[in-house]
Amino acid sequence: MTDISTTLVAPALFALLCWWFGTGAILWLVRRSPSSFGWSMGVLSLLLVASLWTTALSMRDHTVGSAYLAFASVIVMWSWHEMAFLTGWLTGPRRVPLQPGVQGRARFNQSVQAVIWHELALLANFGVLLWLQQGQSGHVAICTFALLWCMRFSAKMNLFLGVPETGEQYLPRHLLYLGSYFRRGPVSAFFYLSVGLSCAAWAWMVWQVSSDSVAITTGWVLLAALLGLAIVEHVIMAFPVPMQKLWGWAMSRSPAIKPEKA
Repeated sequence: MTDISTTLVAPALFALLCWWFGTGAILWLVRRSPSSFGWSMGVLSLLLVASLWTTALSMRDHTVGSAYLAFASVIVMWSWHEMAFLTGWLTGPRRVPLQPGVQGRARFNQSVQAVIWHELALLANFGVLLWLQQGQSGHVAICTFALLWCMRFSAKMNLFLGVPETGEQYLPRHLLYLGSYFRRGPVSAFFYLSVGLSCAAWAWMVWQVSSDSVAITTGWVLLAALLGLAIVEHVIMAFPVPMQKLWGWAMSRSPAIKPEKA
């Protein structure tokens, strides 16, 4: 029982807590007065620099501690990017709603212009991780970041192509214009494809461990748990699950939010 708790339960719970608390913390911070954004970004920027250093340390070996350090470091990096985006500090050159009636390539181009700086910052961060990874044996950090990026790209594409629950009612007031780029409607074929491939990848990871094809490592469990949570986030797009039920402590007082009317 102790071995199971150490190898499976503890990493899975750690991933769950990082996901739940990290998301809630960003939701809470971005709902404070805009005058607090500078302080929040300043502190997170210091943590970003520190996380790059701890990531480099975590890449040196394959210990349990290194896996946890790598995972937590990337969550801190990702939090910086989320906060930079949600404060409006790092979005894109287009800061107005989608042009009414625009469709096809024009809609795609305008959507890209609304978020391109954020996307480029993520790619730059990944490039730094690739550079740090050279000659190092631990891959949990770079795999965690790659997984987060892939699932975020999938989520953005699904918002663009159409889902029943876009979550636009939870955008801060200064980003309400981004809601015009989302398409509320039935899920597209891409939704089934992205969720299906994600579920297949998760099932493969579980099967690899259960069949003894790979050793059960802390890093493997952390990645599998994170992928499972990302799948849950995708499923939420198809069903009306208010975010307050998951992060009520972060969203109960939100002067920067215009709640959706019932």
